[in-house]
Amino acid sequence: MKKWMVLLIGILTIGFAKADEGMWLPQFLENLNEKRMQQLGMKLTAKDIYSINKGSLKDAIVSFGGFCTGEVVSEKGLVLTNHHCGFESIQKHSTLDKNYIRDGFWARNQTEELPNAGLYVTFIVRIDDVSAQVLKGVEPGMMENERQSRIDRNINELKKTTVLGDFENGFVSPFFDGNKYYLFITETFNDVRLVGAPPSSIGNFGQDSDNWMWPRHTGDFSVFRIYAGRNNKPAAYSPDNVPYIPKKALTISLKGMKQDDFTMIFGFPGRTTEYLPSEAVQQIVSVNDPAKIMVRDQALAVMKRYMRADEGLKIKYASKYAGIANAWKKWQGEVLGLTRTGGVQKKLDYEAAFTQRLNADNNLKNRYGTVLQDLNSAYKDIKPFGLTRDYYLETISKIELFVIINRLRTLKAATGKPNYEKEYAAARDKLTELYKNLSPTVDRDIFAALLPVYIEKQDPAFIAPVAKQQFEQYGKNYQQWAAALYGNSVFLDSAKVMEAIKTDPSALYALFDTDPAAQLVSGMAALYDTGITPKLNELQARINGLQRSYMQAQMEVLTDKKFYPDANSTLRVGFGKVDGYYPADGIKYDYYTYLYGVMEKYVPGDYEFDVPEKLRQLYRKKDYGRYGTNGKMPVCFIASNHTTGGNSGSPALDAHGNLVGINFDRVWEGTMSDVNYDASICRNIMVDIRYVLFIIDKYAGAGHLISEMKLTGGSGR
Repeated sequence: MKKWMVLLIGILTIGFAKADEGMWLPQFLENLNEKRMQQLGMKLTAKDIYSINKGSLKDAIVSFGGFCTGEVVSEKGLVLTNHHCGFESIQKHSTLDKNYIRDGFWARNQTEELPNAGLYVTFIVRIDDVSAQVLKGVEPGMMENERQSRIDRNINELKKTTVLGDFENGFVSPFFDGNKYYLFITETFNDVRLVGAPPSSIGNFGQDSDNWMWPRHTGDFSVFRIYAGRNNKPAAYSPDNVPYIPKKALTISLKGMKQDDFTMIFGFPGRTTEYLPSEAVQQIVSVNDPAKIMVRDQALAVMKRYMRADEGLKIKYASKYAGIANAWKKWQGEVLGLTRTGGVQKKLDYEAAFTQRLNADNNLKNRYGTVLQDLNSAYKDIKPFGLTRDYYLETISKIELFVIINRLRTLKAATGKPNYEKEYAAARDKLTELYKNLSPTVDRDIFAALLPVYIEKQDPAFIAPVAKQQFEQYGKNYQQWAAALYGNSVFLDSAKVMEAIKTDPSALYALFDTDPAAQLVSGMAALYDTGITPKLNELQARINGLQRSYMQAQMEVLTDKKFYPDANSTLRVGFGKVDGYYPADGIKYDYYTYLYGVMEKYVPGDYEFDVPEKLRQLYRKKDYGRYGTNGKMPVCFIASNHTTGGNSGSPALDAHGNLVGINFDRVWEGTMSDVNYDASICRNIMVDIRYVLFIIDKYAGAGHLISEMKLTGGSGR
């Protein structure tokens, strides 16, 4: 099947690289980065990294499920990614009797490997510059909707003329805020099976306390395998499928890394906004991040209380908790990092320098004289609506009763439309999953914890009348309000709801008018949809146009600078060096951690810091095989590569392109690299590949997987 899609991402772009920051498009490394990378120690050429004419490193890199990165490490389609990237698959296969989250999972042969409906991996075949075709007829001064309509028509024409091979897909994505467009030709495999995963006490060691932190001691990896049809091409799941034979599989180095060694991260970073104006950064620090942190504080506290007390609830809520906590802690680090490094002042200083150079050229001044001021002004205008958006979206997405009702509202809206069957299938699957992992008791307490934020922290004009009315009705007591809604709502009865949407959905929809929970959800949505969304859309369109002009102005004013586009889930290369850092005055962090650090953190029975007995035995015996070094077992290391979400699972490569680690996190103080990269504290965290192999081989006894891989270097003892 040949599928096309346009990624309509509001990319804010252009600035200039400081130190070796940047997420670079691989097809431009030869012209922009090759020399610098080789100065840092790289022994490859740009064509070794990206080539469309011969096998190159890009052919071993996959977008894993569309949300992470993975790398092919054997000629039989074996893929490594993070434990947290594979966690949903691990969870879906887990039960109380077969608790793969707690105990881990290892297929002893290919017949034991577990299929995962909906999971896929995507390879990039090639990347083409199609800016001229996409922007044909686009003129300065066009309204945003007129401009986008022209671009959409041009892309539709491009579809008709681009030749795709069998099983190839394509999508067009904007860069530099829509001033450039690239066509990505891809090949997607939909039969991806779980091969192995360590227990969470290894794969998620440290859990919430250590998330986004350094020093880190987490074996954050899992193992999957790509299957193909007999012709080695993509195929739907079938027992007859065979392991995929890749164009390229990474070689694994056992040498380890040392101070200032060159490193490279290859993957699919999700989203960055490096070139926001100063007003936008100020709002991140003082308005939007604090608001979202506050809401998630409340939800996570409720979940944690129940998860600690009940193993069944821990299984149900583990993935949800991890998902909520991940961004929650990241935002805290972002605020800390931007504050500590003077992120807002850096933007102001940059804007002053830009303005000075702009004003020195009358031609440029006439074209772009007020664009920066207008952009900052637009952000001031959007501020109250953005805050309301954050409160509303964070609240309705954390209360699962609200999520269920909103899914049903979407299904109702699709009634009688051509896409109804598709919407019904999606709703059925989503509701099945929601009910499977729902505890009404936990959700009731989350409701009682979050509604105070919605009611008390907002401008009264942005609070739905039905919310005010119910709050008064239940004595301004959030627990009573929650008890009333959760004690009577039919939408918590999974059997009735699932039967109704199948046989008589109209009777279920009629309850939207009488069920207090549904009335509340509908009322909150109505106010948001009519009173907030239109203004947000209007202001965002204004911001998008101004940002595009500001970006173009920077490129024309700062002609001596290299520009890299913000991340937008497309294939990128980042590079840097192995290095420690100073997180605060008087504190110095080294760049490596070892297994003895795991034992120093060990707390028997603790859900975050327990350590499996077998791992403790291996440690006591110093039984590290060929993976240890000088009597120690390396676990994790850090470097100055510029990464973000989506880079989870990305291969960490050495100067020769060998796999030396798997990227899985950033240091807390440096999470602000999405907004403002600072080489002094921005570090990415990688699990050392030797620890991965040690766990697979010595801990899990899955040496048959090691035998598939090509290893080089290292003496180990």
